[in-house]
Amino acid sequence: MLRIETLHHVSLPITDLSASRNFYSGILGLTELPRPQFSFPGAWFAVGDRTLHLIVGEHSTIRTGKAIDSHDVHFAIRVVSYRGALDHFRAKGYSADATDPFRRLRENPTGTAGFPQIYLLDPDRNVIEINAEAID
Repeated sequence: MLRIETLHHVSLPITDLSASRNFYSGILGLTELPRPQFSFPGAWFAVGDRTLHLIVGEHSTIRTGKAIDSHDVHFAIRVVSYRGALDHFRAKGYSADATDPFRRLRENPTGTAGFPQIYLLDPDRNVIEINAEAID
């Protein structure tokens, strides 16, 4: 029997390490962690008590030209406050009606999943879900 303890990390393909570092630290507020000296570029970030690994690969699968799609590959970050998250993103220039797809939010305050959700894209169009236990 496989005895799973927990999810260890999520890895995402990226193309521009500098742009991704700026997004994950500056927009999402994640703390960058020390990373082993792999033979390929990347960065690690703390997400609560787990990690996010960004990888620059030669043949990575990138969601080129795609918009926010919650049915596509994505990962979710649980936050304390849905409204606080919306305020945070709006202060950074993000909104549901932004013309720039990289500044657009998809808000889902009454999702079928039973908790409110916000979706956005990173610089390589990786989909990120931000959710909270309830609308506060």
